[in-house]
Amino acid sequence: MANTMDPNNPSGDIVDRFADIEVLRYTVPGFEELPLNKKLFIYYLTEAALAGRDILWDQNGKYNLTLRQIAEGIYRNYTGDRNDKNFKAFETYLKQIEFGNGAYHHYSTDKFTPEFTQQWFENELRQLLNKDKALADRLNPEAIRMTERLLFDPSFMAKRVNQAEGEDLILTSANNLYEGVSQKEVEDYFARIKNPKDETPVSYGLNTKVIKQNGKVTELPYKVGGLYSPAIERIVENLEKALPYSETELQHKSIVELIKFYRTGDLRTFDNYSIMWTEDTTPTVDFINGFIESYGDPLGMTGSWESIVNFKNEKASRRTEIISNEAQWFEDRSPVDPRFRKPEVKGVSAKVINAAILAGDSYPSTPIGINLPNANWIRAAHGSKSVTIENITQAYDDASHGNGFNEEFVIDKPTRELLDKYLFITDNLHTDLHECLGHGSGRLLPGVDPDALKAHGSTLEETRADLFALYYLADPHMVELGLLDNPDAYNAEYYKYMLNGLMTQLMRIEPGKDVEEAHMRNRKLIAEWVLEHGKKDNVVELVNKNGKTYVKINDYKQLRELFGELLAEIQRIKSEGDYEAGARLVEQYAVKVDPRLHKEVLDRYSTLSIAPYKGFVNPVYTPVTDNNGNITDIKVTYEEEYLPQMFRYSDNYSPLTR
Repeated sequence: MANTMDPNNPSGDIVDRFADIEVLRYTVPGFEELPLNKKLFIYYLTEAALAGRDILWDQNGKYNLTLRQIAEGIYRNYTGDRNDKNFKAFETYLKQIEFGNGAYHHYSTDKFTPEFTQQWFENELRQLLNKDKALADRLNPEAIRMTERLLFDPSFMAKRVNQAEGEDLILTSANNLYEGVSQKEVEDYFARIKNPKDETPVSYGLNTKVIKQNGKVTELPYKVGGLYSPAIERIVENLEKALPYSETELQHKSIVELIKFYRTGDLRTFDNYSIMWTEDTTPTVDFINGFIESYGDPLGMTGSWESIVNFKNEKASRRTEIISNEAQWFEDRSPVDPRFRKPEVKGVSAKVINAAILAGDSYPSTPIGINLPNANWIRAAHGSKSVTIENITQAYDDASHGNGFNEEFVIDKPTRELLDKYLFITDNLHTDLHECLGHGSGRLLPGVDPDALKAHGSTLEETRADLFALYYLADPHMVELGLLDNPDAYNAEYYKYMLNGLMTQLMRIEPGKDVEEAHMRNRKLIAEWVLEHGKKDNVVELVNKNGKTYVKINDYKQLRELFGELLAEIQRIKSEGDYEAGARLVEQYAVKVDPRLHKEVLDRYSTLSIAPYKGFVNPVYTPVTDNNGNITDIKVTYEEEYLPQMFRYSDNYSPLTR
């Protein structure tokens, strides 16, 4: 499926549409103008990024790699009627698992439900294994049997990440990060090995699978010679090829340290790498590659494998550089208790980037901003790096034009005009502030465990960063800095945020389900809390207009004050490690859905041709060589379709399945 409006600029073009997902293209402006050494650096880093694909699939579920090989094999070898209803349903299912990097929805983490029959599948599987003897020999018969159960037993491994309060989050989550252990056993294990007096703790559990071995809880590290070794070896091989093209001595050293971490699995080495990476702010080309974000772990410890390769958007980075240079100004004036502020903000750097490749947990669905490293003590002592991925936000914006969303959900024409005029810049500024300052703001009190908020840690951290960004987006200082040309421009982001948090993000939730994903919980918590606490002054309300519900904001300035009040409480919870207070906020405001409003949102959304979720195909990078085999250029093209890209990746970047 293609919807190409401009062949010379396919940003935002629709590549495919299935189930609740739309696949888009993004372009990489400025790549062609880069010198050859930077193109080569990006090329080898993209190869290192794609080499880790299998790792995430396996982290997401024990039988995912078997499922992918079977599903792709059936599809690619199918000789029957491609209009048959079972085949069409199977094609949709295949596209879903490719997007989810396994059998589970990337956002809800619920298992995909096949609409084809078990009999049809078993017949096609039998034909495939008879035809492809190499595949039949490679696959474990027990894994095949369990994969069939995964497909057709709704109760078996039903949810990748369970966040339901009061349940054993390990035993009820289907990810492949733990095996044979309960939540209590895992928490007791890490409590024993953590030193509460350690002011520079490693990120415990970041790169390990926790299992029970001979009756004892133990960790199996992801490293060369350990779990995922064939994939990690290939990552290392391409990082070594990239090394000669490093732009600075510190960048060279940091890559060497990252390679050392991959070889040893040592988390102190990862901290050393993170410090070097954080402090090296001058290169044009940069990347992340490793076990990073922990949203896929119900306990918020193990990092999902991901990579993004990028280069600096010089023009757009001026705004983030202005923001990062003012980091201390913002911190000193934060509405939180002074005890929880950083007396000295160190090393905050920010830039706007163009993504060159998305991989692992950042593909096909990707973040629009990043702030790393995650270790609180490194942030405090060495700072952090923040990026806003503008070619991705641009692609989203290009795809949204004329889709009818604003006409259906925004309360009136003046508000729609406000969004048309200011939402793109204020949305990007919100991301800048969230990533650059929000995640880097505040501090833990001495002795507070960084993991004290447990299963709610990710939600509350995203809440804190969003509130910081919302609060300061409305500050007159944004106009003084030249980042906005209208003191009321922030109203556009405030309206969109409240509309999304109270209503429109519900289109991503199935009827009868709770909100579970951390970012969705964060937005709902903020919106529901300010709706309730602003009732006395009628700050925000849900109004009925011609039989439809709309968000109406009556006092934008007071809304800002409410954001600041909630920020102060969230920072207190974070700084003091107050699990009980954090859990109460999440459970009261972030989880439960009003079924009446939910149905209305779904009904209204169904009249629009908009997919609730979007992701991307990657560009293709091809070396150009001379007669002697020397690379003289790297060409980037944007024509590859969705499933062909997935099949090429499986053919060329599957070290764990060969």
